[in-house]
Amino acid sequence: MKYPTFNAPYSSRDMVENFKGYNHNLRIGDGEFFDMKNMTSDHYPILSPRGRRGVYASPTNPQGLISKDNLCYVDGVNFVINGYPVDMGLSIAEEDCPKQLISMGAYVIILPDRKWINTLDLTQHGNIDASFTSTGDVHFQLCTIDGAEYENTIVSATEPEEPANMDYWIDTSSTPHTLNQYSASSAMWVNIATTYVKISATGIGKAFQQYDGVTISGIKSEALQALNGTMVLWACEEDYIVVVGILDMVTTQTAADGAITVARKMPQMDFITEANNRLWGCRYGVAANGAVVNEIYASKLGDFKNWNCFMGISTDSYVASCGTDGQFTGAITHLGYPLFFKENYVHKVYGDYPANFRIQDTACRGVQKGCSKSLAIVNETLFYKARSAVCAYDGSLPTEISAALGDVAYSDAVAGAHGNKYYISMKDNKDVYHLFVYDTYKGMWHKEDNLRAAAFCSCRGEMYCIDHATKKIITMLGSGTQSTEKVQWMAETGTLGTSMPDMKYISRLTVRMALDLGARVRLFIQYDSMGEWIPIGTLSGTSLRSFSVPIRIRRCDHLKLRMEGVGEARIYSITKTIVEGSEIS
Repeated sequence: MKYPTFNAPYSSRDMVENFKGYNHNLRIGDGEFFDMKNMTSDHYPILSPRGRRGVYASPTNPQGLISKDNLCYVDGVNFVINGYPVDMGLSIAEEDCPKQLISMGAYVIILPDRKWINTLDLTQHGNIDASFTSTGDVHFQLCTIDGAEYENTIVSATEPEEPANMDYWIDTSSTPHTLNQYSASSAMWVNIATTYVKISATGIGKAFQQYDGVTISGIKSEALQALNGTMVLWACEEDYIVVVGILDMVTTQTAADGAITVARKMPQMDFITEANNRLWGCRYGVAANGAVVNEIYASKLGDFKNWNCFMGISTDSYVASCGTDGQFTGAITHLGYPLFFKENYVHKVYGDYPANFRIQDTACRGVQKGCSKSLAIVNETLFYKARSAVCAYDGSLPTEISAALGDVAYSDAVAGAHGNKYYISMKDNKDVYHLFVYDTYKGMWHKEDNLRAAAFCSCRGEMYCIDHATKKIITMLGSGTQSTEKVQWMAETGTLGTSMPDMKYISRLTVRMALDLGARVRLFIQYDSMGEWIPIGTLSGTSLRSFSVPIRIRRCDHLKLRMEGVGEARIYSITKTIVEGSEIS
């Protein structure tokens, strides 16, 4: 007797053991995950959760981080270095008052307060701006460059008769007047090209130094109107200053005539960076003097206090107008060049001194408005948040690296760099913050949690972050006081099964994993995009050995797998058993 023969359905196995991180798109590759929480690339190709974080400090009102020999930050009115506070009388707002901290040599400049501190000598700190307003009489007198008074001076509109050798003559026949000196050997009057005026008042020079660029205002005399404006102090002592000018007699402005003001001020700027021993800044909009500007500035070489020192030498300050439209959105120094960003432009400054400074304007994706803190450099490559992408910039043109983040619109990005990783915290279109980490060496993204970062800073092998919610300075790598709570994590695959032809379907999944003692993981499956996650099991770590978890699933067109865990875990592989079916099952 013969019996019919049935062929067993053909089956195959597809193993994924190379997990490539986060990819929030409809169609993703094997080993990628549509959604995740608190996962890391540290143990690639193994899938695993990140390590525990720690707490470095719990300040009252942290504002800004910067790395010097130790971590520095602002806490309320104090500047704190290595845990030591220095009362600098910094401003405190009722709401967030973020500080921008810029390093220049041993100094840290704190904006918008316009203050500075020497991190090698904490007793040295003060204001960048300085100002003097007279309360008594102010005297004006012609002098030499070092403040010495001229002797044997004749004032007339005609040439003096029978002058003695080395006599001085102020010629008032023309405007402006000129100063001449008689030479008996040549029997000629020789013109003195540059003349100086000594301005004397009690305490007028106390806040300034020689070669400071200042603005003088309030001078009433018609003959001295040329002294109102930007001047360089060629000599400076506590009770007098010397500037370029000319006058034919000693002049006094009394207190009743009005006060005279001498001020040294940093321009109002949107963003600042340091490059080649200068501070660089930019401004779009209304300046402090009421003028509408679109300018890039540089301080005097080696002197962050002086922005209006124009002596015609290589150490001068610098200012230039930009022809591009739109607000500046960020600034940073990359490969030695100051870069200033707008949303659709990058301005790159070339040159070594003011006479050969040149600004190159490139129309490209710039920094998104509100994302100035997303600028960070990882291994010589600059990363930042543009309006439609996260970009990498190598000095030529930016390239997009954020295709894996999907079509979600993000804003308000704050970023930092540590090792090979770029950390970026940003807000989605539902006002929810997310922390993403891009591993530049492995080229993959991982999503951590909903941390809203106010600032990042890498210092001495640790990545620090100001947690906006708790106001704590946390350590991303776990130094300091490490958290005792186990990390909660999640990984959700993309859609499995949509690419299989010939009515093939997945009959079983096998997950190879290891759990530390006390760790737990729950497994869920979603069939045919129904939206419901069906629990299929819970596992707990009882030993350090790895094990396989077989998951039998019902016949479906496609499915998703979700793993939610607490504690240390390592996922080594996910294997799909694929069976060839028929149209009638």
